[in-house]
Amino acid sequence: MATTLPTVQSIRSTLVKVPEITVYFWFIKVLATTVGETFADWLTNNVGLGEQGTFFFMGGLLVLALIWQFRLNYYVAPVYWLNVVLISVAGTLLTDNMVDNWGVSLITSTVSFSVALAATFIWWYRVEKTLSIHTVDNFRREAFYWLTILFTFALGTAAGDLFAEKIALGYFTSLMIFAGLIVLVGVAYRLRVLNGVAAFWATYVLTRPLGASLGDFLSQPKIASGEGLGTTTTSLIFLAAILSFVTFLAVTKIDKPKAAPLAN
Repeated sequence: MATTLPTVQSIRSTLVKVPEITVYFWFIKVLATTVGETFADWLTNNVGLGEQGTFFFMGGLLVLALIWQFRLNYYVAPVYWLNVVLISVAGTLLTDNMVDNWGVSLITSTVSFSVALAATFIWWYRVEKTLSIHTVDNFRREAFYWLTILFTFALGTAAGDLFAEKIALGYFTSLMIFAGLIVLVGVAYRLRVLNGVAAFWATYVLTRPLGASLGDFLSQPKIASGEGLGTTTTSLIFLAAILSFVTFLAVTKIDKPKAAPLAN
């Protein structure tokens, strides 16, 4: 009986630490961004840790989770999404601390994180010659990936608050604006104005302020243009949804990374 030897592509795919992009990826991403906003507020106000205390506490958990993630040699759904949730909370707290405690305006923080994100993309591309997540199969590329994710979450928090609070558009209007921008990215991708890599990262960046606006819209009191669910209820609903989706992915493995082309 002939034995089929594994190809180089299939071997490389087992080393990719990022899931295949499916509809579940985007569902969980939006849920995680929403939790990042509401859970950070819950820890800060309801638990009483304060913004700085919560930032250092969640930052410590994130460091431990990232060590776990980097030590793995393949994609594990629960560990990967744990890091996304924690980095979402940490990114929110980073922006909140800058604005509330360090005297940095929302405009300045939005511009600063935009520049930091652009610089990371440029640095990543100059070193690796690609920004494709399908090539995140070694330590350096994964470091670039998670640094990029951190800046997208911090930027999304700043941009979401800038639109909703500073410009005073309100949470629902901001939610609709970012949803519309995501639709435009999708149209641009379908029309081949944007390639897959550019469309992915544009969508990834935009889903952060989308989720932040959604979280604030649901949790904030009606007098503040919210729905009044509170941070506790909103966080529990979305955390339960994330747990359900991630459990499904861990069992079915339908988002297991597939073999990628050798060309980067």
